Amino acid sequence: MTLIHHRHDGDGWVDCACGQRHWGRYGAAGLLLVDDERGVLLQHRAHWSHHGGTWGVPGGARSSSETALEAALRESAEEADVPPDAVRPSHAWVEDHGPWSYTTIVARPTRPVKARPADPESLDITWIPLDDVAALPLLPAFGTLWPQIRAAAPSDLVLVVDAANVVGSRPDGWWRDRVGATARLRDELELLAPVPAASLGLPATQWWPRIVLVAEGKARGVGSLDDVTVVDAPGSGDDAVAAAVASAVAERPHDHVIAVTADRELRSRVDAAGGRNLGPSALFEITRRPAP
Repeated sequence: MTLIHHRHDGDGWVDCACGQRHWGRYGAAGLLLVDDERGVLLQHRAHWSHHGGTWGVPGGARSSSETALEAALRESAEEADVPPDAVRPSHAWVEDHGPWSYTTIVARPTRPVKARPADPESLDITWIPLDDVAALPLLPAFGTLWPQIRAAAPSDLVLVVDAANVVGSRPDGWWRDRVGATARLRDELELLAPVPAASLGLPATQWWPRIVLVAEGKARGVGSLDDVTVVDAPGSGDDAVAAAVASAVAERPHDHVIAVTADRELRSRVDAAGGRNLGPSALFEITRRPAP
């Protein structure tokens, strides 16, 4: 539950069809911060709280104006002193009861985080190795979901986009201004997250991808954005896409690395490098901007 001094319009109990009462009139959310070296950041809940003495993630009720991500970041700042700008979301799990839901946001620190108990709701805020979590007395709902969370926790989603192939799949006059068409695609990709997991055959509920956009030839020169890294291929765009996939797979073997292209030969090279493939039409469906 959320402490009274942080009150907002989401505070309150919901009587659920499952026979339990849940905290959060508009649902609730929490943040599971995952670090490759330290494990996961967990909260040891105060004894007076709901399921006191158990371990879970910093979290609480959503307000009516918040997304699950916004609520999770706010709650982790209030309870564990985790700066929201030091966190990058990776994926989310949703426990959906219909009238009430709890969203666990799995995220990575983007810089060192000195977390601590920031209010009386916590006995402790500490890093726990992934393999040690199951031995703790976990918050019941978190414990039920933990085996699935544990299996996906080390993973991120990386999309490597073949700009020439994707831009060329839409007859919108791209050939008159290849740089402009590539910039428009980059801007679409910036708005992509989060991606429904089911659309990519991935675990969890949704993913925030790291996006690499590979441009070649006359389309080079488009700058990167915060969530889209643009790579100018020095030669063949296919070579650069295949290299980007191979590099991502080698750097983080647990990641889901997916190339977006319809080129058959390149798709074979992506498979050989350990990645997966997605066609441009499937990408447009995800962005809800279908090709004409």
